[in-house]
Amino acid sequence: MKVIICGAGQVGFNIARYLASEGADITLIDQSEALVTKIADSLDVQGIVGFASHPDILERAGAPDADMVIAVTYADEVNMVACQICHSLFDVTTKIARVRHQSYLNPLWSELFSRDHLPIDVIISPEIEVARAISRRLEVPGAFDVIPLVDGKVSLIGVHCTSETPILDTPLRQLTALFPDLHILVIGLQRAGRSMVVTPEDVMLDGDDVYFVAETAHLARAMAAFGHEEKEARRVIIVGGGNIGLGLAEIVEEKYPHVALKLIEINKERAEYVAQQLKRTVVIHGDALDQEILEEANVKATETVIAVSNDDEVNILTSLLAKRFGSQRAVTLVNSTTYSPLIGTLGIDTVVSPREITVSTILQHVRQGRIRSVHSLSEGFGEIIEAEALETSSLVGVPLREADLPEGVMVGAIVRGEEVIIPRGDTVIKPKDRVVIFAASSAVKSVEKLFAVRLEFF
Repeated sequence: MKVIICGAGQVGFNIARYLASEGADITLIDQSEALVTKIADSLDVQGIVGFASHPDILERAGAPDADMVIAVTYADEVNMVACQICHSLFDVTTKIARVRHQSYLNPLWSELFSRDHLPIDVIISPEIEVARAISRRLEVPGAFDVIPLVDGKVSLIGVHCTSETPILDTPLRQLTALFPDLHILVIGLQRAGRSMVVTPEDVMLDGDDVYFVAETAHLARAMAAFGHEEKEARRVIIVGGGNIGLGLAEIVEEKYPHVALKLIEINKERAEYVAQQLKRTVVIHGDALDQEILEEANVKATETVIAVSNDDEVNILTSLLAKRFGSQRAVTLVNSTTYSPLIGTLGIDTVVSPREITVSTILQHVRQGRIRSVHSLSEGFGEIIEAEALETSSLVGVPLREADLPEGVMVGAIVRGEEVIIPRGDTVIKPKDRVVIFAASSAVKSVEKLFAVRLEFF
């Protein structure tokens, strides 16, 4: 597959890294010679310095033979024009654009991106995707990651293990005996910065971050098994009234009418605008790093503080102050990877990375065939893949213990109609089953090769 990526920022770099590791033919365009050189030196990609929406630059990048263009520069207009040119002049099949400004995304102008106008196949709005991802975390208190799968029937959950986790030091193979009617399967964990695909003999330790797949109906019991029985937040403070903060507040107002919501915004004009857009949220104009403002928002009685300003340092410090003053939980937006080694030691409960969420969203549309969704986990840990099994699959009709799965690949769940099956060694996949698969980063390419012909996943 030949892919042109416009924009060599964090999102463009990470998409290039994922696809190049799987053998795709990648050409990356950016105005910054330094960025292009850095990426070309570190990845197996071709780099071109130039303006991503200029026809001659796109032609040099191989647009006449490209299967896909992914436009993720910092300018919405450049992304849109690049897609238009790739369609009109080079007949590129799939065009994906990142569009940030909410005016373009207003439902009133939904025809803008139709084939007859600006022919973009997939519009990615990082702000909307991040707001949705944070709202999902509100539904499962105690989880640092929540990904719904198979129309919400199955969920992938990330939790922190503490000294109070009841199942510490228990071999994973014993979980079935301990919880025979609990539909849950641990698929991976991170320990001291190292990612691990688990085996039946592995145990969980204090400080581990664990990923597990569970039937959504069993989530409360599953969280209790990990020592997380936090109640759903009734009082929430959002710090930052930008597109993410406003979008999140709108979701909370619509989906969680029982939540008392407050929003702190430092810019007076923006605070006034946000107050006009929201129906029942209390908007406070002020600096969230000011103790008096936090006291005015009654942070000590707040279960969850969500810091989503445009400044990483403000988000981190606000989260720490909020917890010091009595908030039970902090959800923190962090763009830069520089702080990653520090986050775990600071006491922040949940970190949200717009870059990872945007990359995951784009990957869903890069994969081909019978795939329903793709989500990348943590930094280079792997992908959770939801797909439909076909009759020709080598996985169909044989017990999973006999299936030829590459190392680093696990079947996490099977959905057959309305039934959710957490697989065991004797489980047999049937045609048309929806299968949830975890693949470590090193195994994604092997999975693609294994399933390309038989399952047509990709």
